Parts: sequence; structure tokens; C-alpha cells
Amino acid sequence: MTPETEDLLAAATVVRLPMRVRFRGVTAREAVLLEGPSGWAEWAPFPEYSDADAARWLGAAIEAGWGELPAAVRTEVGVNATVPALAPEQVGPVLARYDRCRTAKVKVAEAGQQLADDLARVREVRAVLGPTARIRVDANGAWTLAQAVEALTALSAVGLEYAEQPCASVEELAELRLALARAGVDVPIAADESIRRAEDPLRVARMGAADLVVVKVAPLGGVARAMRVVEGAGLPAVVSSALDTSVGLALGVRLAAALPRLEHDCGLGTAALLEQDVVPAPLLPVDGRIDVSRADATRGAVSRERLAAYCVEPGRDSWWRERLTRSAKIYATETWATQS
Repeated sequence: MTPETEDLLAAATVVRLPMRVRFRGVTAREAVLLEGPSGWAEWAPFPEYSDADAARWLGAAIEAGWGELPAAVRTEVGVNATVPALAPEQVGPVLARYDRCRTAKVKVAEAGQQLADDLARVREVRAVLGPTARIRVDANGAWTLAQAVEALTALSAVGLEYAEQPCASVEELAELRLALARAGVDVPIAADESIRRAEDPLRVARMGAADLVVVKVAPLGGVARAMRVVEGAGLPAVVSSALDTSVGLALGVRLAAALPRLEHDCGLGTAALLEQDVVPAPLLPVDGRIDVSRADATRGAVSRERLAAYCVEPGRDSWWRERLTRSAKIYATETWATQS
């Protein structure tokens, strides 16, 4: 079932949620919550994304609110902590918000910071979590090939599970894997932006540019389409979030729960970065995991009082509604939206 634009607009509430810490330059997360016949959904493409990108995010919201989700094959999903590009002394308080998570993703390559800052942050994560914890770093494609080789050689001494999107292009990722292998640096490469923002998300696998793929429900157009991408890539997958509310995170849990193969903890604990949420009990990991049943219940626990308390001002509401209208028009013409 594909709703009309008028139905989407009638179902939409736009909110702005304050964050505990600055993350990816964001201090408050704006999102559109949509109440559909199948449950609550979320549409929250970042403001700088194009309408074409936003249309894919809308596909995920329509699947969640007006369609059906694939069946789960597991009852719980392991979750990693997420550490923004903070000073070392701020690392401990952030990790304390994640109940007994033994995996941490650490942001690196932040604008205005140096490799020494990244090293200090990652070392502090190791000191807090201990020698058996798994640590992965995420550069969001900010390094050149030479910078990535230098940085990952240095960071590998701390012990890394993998490096997420160290360089921007697929070609650079492929070259980086070869360069690290020649240098004897054992750091697997994960592709994120090269999957979720690519016209051809499977090119990474064809070019041998990654050891695993990071998939996100909203940017890929929904749970079912993300599953097809993982199947086509033929690589281990990590499910991650796009700084979602607990509603969006619940859909990420459903994707992780439906994948036939899941070997890594997933980046679905980012509700810990929000100061406020749209549900009274945010979807946070317990003992490093999230139960699928709890994720499903979260989608039904959206608080209308919270939606009213954090709604945006009229001008911003109009901006999102105009964007929704444009994205819905694009979505209606996309062939991928109706592919089985």
C-alpha cells in the first residue's frame, strides 16, 4: 500500500530533539514521525541531503507505516556504544550510558582535529572498556588514501575490529585494502557511505573494496531493500542507525533481526546520544543487547505529549512538509520503490 501525499502530510508530526553531545555537527535532531496503519514510522533525512536521497528515506517510512516487515530470525541483537569526536576525559561518561556494551564505534577524522586527537580518544576507549572489547573507528570518508594508511597503521596498535568508510570513493577503499595488506596492517575495511549513498551499492563488493558492509534502513529505502543489498553484496553486514529516534532504531533492530547472517554488534544504541526522545523509555541496550520484542513495542509507545512538547516552529514545520511533498513525488516515479 502506497499512501497518497495528502495521507502522509496528515500523518506527519515534525519534532526537534536536543542531543546530549554534538555528533556529526548536529546538536538537535529533527525528524518527521508518521502514524500509519501498520504503526509509527520515521522520516528524517539530514537537511543537506537532496530530495532524491530523501525519497529513499521516505520509502523506508512507507514500508514501516503502511507495509509489512520481514520476519525476524533472532530474538535479540548485540549493540555497540557510539563515541563522538570528544576529548578523552569525556569518553567515560558517554560509555557509561551504554549498559555493558563490549563493542564501541569511535568517530575519527573530525574537522579541526588531528591524528593525535583520534589516538588519544581511541586509547581512552580501550582503557575504559578493557583489552577484550571490540573497537571500530568511523572516518565518514574524510581521509585521503595516504592519510588513511598513516592513521590506521597508528590506530591498529590499539586493536581495531574494523575501520568504517576511511576514504570517500570506492576506488580509494580498494587501494587502501591493498596498501594495508602490503604493509602488514590487519584492519578490515567496512563500507558505509559507499553503500547507502551510492546509485550502485553493490559496486563495493564487485571491486573488492570492503571486507564488510554497513547498512541503514532509512537511506536504503527500507528493511526489505536493505536485505537485498546485503544478499547481493555477499559480505558480512553491520546494521547501523542514522541518528534516529527510538522509532527509527526499532526498524534497524528489525533489519538486524531478519538478516540470515549477523556476526557483528550493530550501531543501534544511538538513542543514548539524544537528550530527549519521542517515547518515554528510549530504546537503549540492556546488557549490550536489544530484544526484538522490546523494539517492536517501542514503535507503539510514541507519546503524543512528547510530540507536542518537541514540535518545531511553524516555519520549520512548513519546510519539512514542502520537502515531504517533493520527496513523495519523486518516490512515486522510482522503479526501485516497487521492485520485489
